[in-house]
Order: sequence, then structure tokens, then C-alpha cells
Amino acid sequence: MIKKIKNNAWNVLNGMGLGGSVQLILDGALKQYGWFRSFHSKQSVDANGDPLPWYTYPFILFLKPRVKPHFNVFEYGSGNSTRWYAARVKHITAVEHDADWIKQISPKLPANAKVLEKPLGEPYIKAVKSTGDLYNIIVVDGRNRVKCAVFAASYLTPDGVLILDNSEREWYNKAKEYLAEKGFRRLDFIGMAPIVGIETCTSVFYRDNNCLGI
Repeated sequence: MIKKIKNNAWNVLNGMGLGGSVQLILDGALKQYGWFRSFHSKQSVDANGDPLPWYTYPFILFLKPRVKPHFNVFEYGSGNSTRWYAARVKHITAVEHDADWIKQISPKLPANAKVLEKPLGEPYIKAVKSTGDLYNIIVVDGRNRVKCAVFAASYLTPDGVLILDNSEREWYNKAKEYLAEKGFRRLDFIGMAPIVGIETCTSVFYRDNNCLGI
């Protein structure tokens, strides 16, 4: 009897064109990823409410098992991605231009995470140099992405990789072209990301013997 009621309910939903949507909400991949939770909270989080980088889900799934505890990471832009990396790597440094945002995010960060405040322009772009370090991963996900990617590539470790988010945007093509000229290959991860419902792309640029084992 219960099975018949369920079947009838699904028939009605499918007839209304709503069956697929209801299935995704009840037990679909988007629920498993935590997309609905992220959409309603407007936070990049997983199904448990834990922080996630605001990358495409395919790239998050690819990256997670490859991040190692000895990694040193630099980010242009900060947020839940900073918290996510901090839980997995030796140290992460991020740069931000917005003092109010830094005040908001800093109390949520552990001791191995640091956010630098730099004004937009040269100080922001060259923040990666100011640390005096080289990085296994450099993430370009903030302002002035083309200039940041071009400048930051020189501050990767020999096995380092560069991540460019929202790389489908045509105005980032110069960054992609520059990195290709410098011998980097590119792997694109296209799909949905937390919070938003549109398709986007996160790209990783790498060379031989890279730290992610690509």
C-alpha cells in the first residue's frame, strides 16, 4: 500500500515535471555535495556545514585527496577556502584589499593561516613576493587575476601548481596564454560550484613532476 502511494506520488510529480527536482533534493548528488545548504546559507560549505573552497565540485573532489600536510599555499582572495586549506596544509597565506572582510574572516582562522592586507594594484599583485616564500599551490581567485597569475607563477616551487578560478571568462585568456608560454599545461574542471546554480570552470596549471601527481 505504501509502495503504491509512493509510486502514485512520483507519477504525479513526474507528470508535473517536478520529479527530477524533488529527487535531487531528497537524495541527489547536489544534496550530497551540500549545494542546497550552501545555496540557502550563501556560504561555501559542504553538507555538514564545513567550509569548502568556492571551486567547481569536480575540482574539489579532485583536489581533496591530493593536498598534503607539508604544502605551503598562497591565495589571492580569502574566505572558506582559506579555512579549508588551513585544516589540511602546513601553512596558508592569503591577500585581501578589504579591511572589513579581513576583520570578519581572521577570527575564524587557525594559527597556520594568515591574511595580508594590501591595497589594490601593485602591492596586492606582488603580495606573494613580499612573503619571501615559494609555494606548492598558488590560488588566483581575487582581484586583478590576469596580472596576479602572470606575476605569481615565478613564486611556485619546482613542483608547484597554479589554480585559476572562473577560468572560462574570456578576459582571463591572457593569463592562460602566458602560463602556456611558460611551459604549464592546463586541466579544466567544469561544473557547478557551491552557492550558485550556473556552470563555471576551475583550472589547474601544472608542469611535470608536480605536487598533485597530475
